[in-house]
Amino acid sequence: MRLSIAVVIFQLICAFASAQDIGTYLGDESFLYAETKQINQFFRRFNSEEDLEGKRIYEGNPNYRSKEYRSSYIKMLFDRQNKDISEDLKSEFIKEVTNPSSPSFLDYYGGRWFAEVDTKFTYEGQSRTVVLFLELEKENLGIKWVINNVYFYPFTKIFYTDSTAKAKFLHPMSHELDFMNLIKVFKEKETVEYYFDEDFKPDFRTLFLYEVKNEDLVFETVEKVSFHFFQLENWYFQLKEFNRSGYNTGWLISNLSRIPEDQKDQLLKYIYYED
Repeated sequence: MRLSIAVVIFQLICAFASAQDIGTYLGDESFLYAETKQINQFFRRFNSEEDLEGKRIYEGNPNYRSKEYRSSYIKMLFDRQNKDISEDLKSEFIKEVTNPSSPSFLDYYGGRWFAEVDTKFTYEGQSRTVVLFLELEKENLGIKWVINNVYFYPFTKIFYTDSTAKAKFLHPMSHELDFMNLIKVFKEKETVEYYFDEDFKPDFRTLFLYEVKNEDLVFETVEKVSFHFFQLENWYFQLKEFNRSGYNTGWLISNLSRIPEDQKDQLLKYIYYED
């Protein structure tokens, strides 16, 4: 069974050896303004570049990137129903990112954040989940979302499924036989990948495109979207959308962990289903 991201993060850390009431701002209408409806809005509120009424705060305004405002706003950006994120961890996070001597801000164009999109496709007569990972890419003077990774469970059953096949190899003198022993390689099609170089990694994007172009994979719908942020030094958090009553709704931080920079690649591989 695949472990939760929180459990994996805890394992990485081991290997590496109270919320403020926004009614004080806006009274009974606070829940209307507190909802972070858009991702851009999340960035601006995290940086204290927008107030709770949705009005932009520009440089020159005393509240622009203000430590006090940021501390209050960031508290509102957590999923308060998630008890796995302790108040101590939240406070530690907020204290670090709002430190006046070295504050940390989110940069929409700064990279190291991406979307995870669960979609439904029809495959072999069944509705199956395909996970698409998208990131922003610069193009000329603008940017665009591009698919940079794909996970589809049936693809994983094609490669490296024979645990006894790792000893397979072509003899170093095969060239003296004009490589005629390749017949053995392609006769055992289930283990062909074991004859590839050690850096070989199946590209599921190519397989995915092939199946889509052959109309063996047919898009149905998007099921859910989340975002992963690796941009802040020694921190990772996940962003999910919550549609519920009350003011703690919209795009909120659903997962927060302190992760050393040299451990982030390992966590990234897990998110990409590569571990």
